[in-house]
Amino acid sequence: MHHTRLLKFGVPLLAGALTLTACGSRDEGDGTGSTAGAGTTITIGFDAPLSKDLAAVGLGMKNSAELAVKKANADKVVPGVTFKLAAKDDQATPNIGQQNAAAFVADQNVVGVVGAYNSSVSAAMQSTLHDATMVQVSGANTAAALTQGADYKTAPKRPYDNYFRTISTDAVAAPVMADYFYKDLKVKKIATVDDKKTYGTGIVDNFTDAYEKLGGKVAIHQSINPDESDYAAVVNSVKSSGAQGVFYGGEYPQAGPLKKQLVAAGFNGPMGGGDAVKDDQLIPLAGAKAANGVCAHSDGAPIDSLDSAKSFVADYKAAGYPEGHGVFGAYVYDATTALIKAVGAAVDANGGKAGDPTQLRPKVVAAMQQVAFDGATGKVGFDEYGDSVNQVISVNCVKGGAWKNGVKIVTVK
Repeated sequence: MHHTRLLKFGVPLLAGALTLTACGSRDEGDGTGSTAGAGTTITIGFDAPLSKDLAAVGLGMKNSAELAVKKANADKVVPGVTFKLAAKDDQATPNIGQQNAAAFVADQNVVGVVGAYNSSVSAAMQSTLHDATMVQVSGANTAAALTQGADYKTAPKRPYDNYFRTISTDAVAAPVMADYFYKDLKVKKIATVDDKKTYGTGIVDNFTDAYEKLGGKVAIHQSINPDESDYAAVVNSVKSSGAQGVFYGGEYPQAGPLKKQLVAAGFNGPMGGGDAVKDDQLIPLAGAKAANGVCAHSDGAPIDSLDSAKSFVADYKAAGYPEGHGVFGAYVYDATTALIKAVGAAVDANGGKAGDPTQLRPKVVAAMQQVAFDGATGKVGFDEYGDSVNQVISVNCVKGGAWKNGVKIVTVK
């Protein structure tokens, strides 16, 4: 299989101790050091792209993880333990993510890691964290191979028992988009384009399988170089292929310009994408008019329609973060909370003593598998692969220059 290292947006956990907490606009304090003498401070690593073109989504994820840590400290979720978030920037680059994972492992105060955004980055982090029996949990990774192995279509097998996610996989979500394009939008012939990354190639593969099973025809398959911004060759190929629409496997910084160039070339069909395309930044990148007709899925029902997410949304707003929480924020918030709850269960099992965080790590991995609670995104829990038990997918489309969320909501299985 060509996509053995499928990756997707995830919340990487990074250990750059103060990068996450030194935020002047939030000075209510995260409680670090506030339990001098009596308590124990335990660090949660966080990893995501915090600079370059994916910084907007990464910072929204980091803020969401920070919010979960602050809430756990305020509520004294684990008696005698104060949590601290250490955030690292992976720049959406696998080898940097792997270095961050090694740094988290080396930091004896780090008990587990929340993150990576990109599936390719998490794939590079997995074995390092597994060797250290340290939980990795992502609120953004969707590549199916991360939890079910390279042969997930025919012989799923969990490669790492320390890796979990609070979000659905592309193998669950992409067929929902295929169905929407074929049945609802009546697009019977489509062009597919990917960005050559793990997430992009994987989601196109999952979309194509489902679309062809429905009777749809893929007119042409093309790839762009995500480091370039002129997609004229791909645009011309799509236009001359006779396709009625496009499905793009990749992220919003490239999806916006691609849609803009397609429209400029006279191609007016709809453009589909995965959750990495579902970002407010897509609209200015494409132009408000050209962005119309982009449809992308996201996990769960729209956050603003969920009663369970109301306090998360209100708390996030009250914290005054300059970046929005984005499509992954609530999933990262729940991922961080799940890790904190697993630490609580491990401390309980340890007679109420946190002790040395490095000795706690394997106990937290075991506890994580059993975590179950009602989170911002709904039911939070993990199946035998470490995948989310909550499999609801929304289709969202840009209409009138703005995202219309939940134009269709599908419960899978």
